[in-house]
Amino acid sequence: MSIKLGINIDHAATLRNARAENDPSIVEFALAVQKGGADSITMHLREDRRHIRDNDIFLVREHCKIPVNFEMAATVEMLDIALKLNPMSACIVPEKRDEVTTEGGLDIKNKLAEIKPLILKLLEYKIDVFIFVEPDIETIKYAMESGATGVEVHTGAYAHSFGNTTARKKQLEKIFSAAQFCVENNFEFHAGHGLNYHNIYELLKISNLVEVNIGHSILSRALFSGIHRAVHDMKQILSGHDQ
Repeated sequence: MSIKLGINIDHAATLRNARAENDPSIVEFALAVQKGGADSITMHLREDRRHIRDNDIFLVREHCKIPVNFEMAATVEMLDIALKLNPMSACIVPEKRDEVTTEGGLDIKNKLAEIKPLILKLLEYKIDVFIFVEPDIETIKYAMESGATGVEVHTGAYAHSFGNTTARKKQLEKIFSAAQFCVENNFEFHAGHGLNYHNIYELLKISNLVEVNIGHSILSRALFSGIHRAVHDMKQILSGHDQ
């Protein structure tokens, strides 16, 4: 079974917002992603609305046939929006106003009491819930305790270490250990952040990797090859047809 591909379209909105106009159309972009073969569309509605905006998520949800994965901070505002949107899944992520992009996993250990009621509410509405965490077994234990459906492990450290063989091996060991712990505990395992057409190959060896979420590298390739081809190329890699 091939690994599912979720496409994060946040930075199509970044490009649109740079001109404060309507191009590229986020709905048209999402439809092109769908046509390319993506399994789901990921959107992160940030507190400051720096890229994706409220109207975007509802329009994409309305017009696209593939599922929406809603990335959200653990706030009452985002919970209310998620319940109205009713996506297939929600991924709870840390959020800092001054960061360029999400810089690491959620501190679920110290936020468990605060986040657990929010997770249970999402599950009550039949929305699968994933926690964006570091590939650390102790952290994943707290994610399991929260009642979540699974985790999406932050692969940023692995991606950043790719040019250093020793560091890359160390980060891969963490990811594989986290994956093994999840499979032993029947906890769904996803991965994302910093993945591209080069560093994705090592993760194909993870037998229980259900889904990867990739955005920036696919959008970057699309500037040259077109979004349809960019998504298609990644799907070929994930299904093993590229080897």
